[in-house]
Amino acid sequence: MKRNGMCPACYLKMLLTPGKRTAKLDLGEKYDNGVALTPPMGWASWNTFKNTIDEDLILDTGKAMVEKGLLDAGYKYINIDDNWHSNMRDENGNLQGDLVKFKSGIPYLVSRLNDLGLKVGIYSSNGTLTCENLPASLHNEEKDALNFARWGIEYFKYDFCHNEQYSRYAPLVYALEIVPLGEKSGRTILCKDAKLEGLAKFMPEKKVEGGYYISGLDKARGIASFDNIYIDEEGEYVLTLCIKKKGWYNKMLVAKVNGVNHIYEFPHQKFWNTTARFQQVVRLKKGMNRIELSNPVTCRADSAALQYYKMGQALKKATARVAKENNEEVKPITFSICEWGLNKPYKWGAKAGNLWRTTPDINPCWKWIIMLYRHTAKLHEYSSIGAWNDPDMLEVGNGKLTYEQNKSHFSLWCMMNAPLILGNDLRCIKQDVLDIVTNKNLISINQDPLGKQAKLMKKGSIDILAKPLSGNRTAICLFNSKKGKKQASVDLQTLVNDKYVQMNHKNSYTLTEQWTGETVETNGKFKTELDGYSVKVYIV
Repeated sequence: MKRNGMCPACYLKMLLTPGKRTAKLDLGEKYDNGVALTPPMGWASWNTFKNTIDEDLILDTGKAMVEKGLLDAGYKYINIDDNWHSNMRDENGNLQGDLVKFKSGIPYLVSRLNDLGLKVGIYSSNGTLTCENLPASLHNEEKDALNFARWGIEYFKYDFCHNEQYSRYAPLVYALEIVPLGEKSGRTILCKDAKLEGLAKFMPEKKVEGGYYISGLDKARGIASFDNIYIDEEGEYVLTLCIKKKGWYNKMLVAKVNGVNHIYEFPHQKFWNTTARFQQVVRLKKGMNRIELSNPVTCRADSAALQYYKMGQALKKATARVAKENNEEVKPITFSICEWGLNKPYKWGAKAGNLWRTTPDINPCWKWIIMLYRHTAKLHEYSSIGAWNDPDMLEVGNGKLTYEQNKSHFSLWCMMNAPLILGNDLRCIKQDVLDIVTNKNLISINQDPLGKQAKLMKKGSIDILAKPLSGNRTAICLFNSKKGKKQASVDLQTLVNDKYVQMNHKNSYTLTEQWTGETVETNGKFKTELDGYSVKVYIV
């Protein structure tokens, strides 16, 4: 259970310990790449196979997904988790498949799985290494994103092992240079043209152009903005930050160009020269433009949010570039933020990716599954179309979970609009497990186009969840997490009165249980009995 570097007790302590873990920086608009408009459905290799995967196993699993009707049920992604790649990048610095276990190469595997009608997902970590200590993508975001896009990858899980935080310190900026991409000359804007806020201030320095630099941009305490930068033609430009060297430590700066964040990283530098130049390619519009400089990192959550944001932008840029290269439509990559919930990604994940882990890794232990459910069930207001809370992959069919536990686990994930990513061995899936994960009624609740997560209305001996559905319908889940039988009482008026659920008031209601087809007629109140570890899911 320490695969992501944290034991259960440590994770609980971190969740319960007060502290500044909420990113407050502005990441801009909601992440919109046109995919994951309903929670993703598929399969991933980690839960069952860990580091024993190879191309034959992945292909056989893909075939099983098709043959056993899982593709027809909506499971379209086959996601290759950690241990797919070699410890060596290739001669061009690109990640490559394990030279023995994936000897045919990942593009070959993607092509074979695409021929089956499946989409393929891949894995890396927002760190210097993956959780299994293989090369990862921190500081290589654009290179790796472009590689994945050229392979035809359509789902990307980005873990958090071996993460290194961005520095909270900013460099000393004395000028900006703006040059059209591919040209040799452009314009220079000296720091004295900036409008300063907070602790930002001008400092004299004879050895830099213009005679001044800007300090005080550290830790979200100061901002330097350049307004009314006139550009003759819209297009891509090289934005160079000219800095004065100071301090034997890493630095970071965000240049917000017309509301779009561009992240500059500055390693510690030797002082053979007084100045240095750092560049990004940005898009400027015709007419007036605005560039704002600051280091907004005040806590580890700010750093994590910016790093995931950077990879999300790299994925969109890469897919657009590959589409242009191949003269075809963009093939978007669903971006799964696997940050374990430590930095409250539900508060910023919708601006960085399509889904975000709210919890540490799942395992087929009933008490652990319930803990992940209870934590994620509280976060209903953060879930929306294209932006989903993710309590991790399904363990249905794994370990020693009973039939009722498997059915409840699946039902709760469907109610929470969680991604339905299977984690069992599909080549030998048992019929009762297959029947659970292909239940059309429960899947339709999860995939409902309204995209609203269930709200936990009552927590106790019987949990009651209510999920608004399209067509003025409501799904109600009654859940008994304990061993013995329990009585449940439901008053539908509480759902009518709730501002989130907003169920329509009626003089009589018909409820249909989605596992058995049983119907209940009521004027608003009804009782039922649940076996240990079981659920009943009704649609009103």
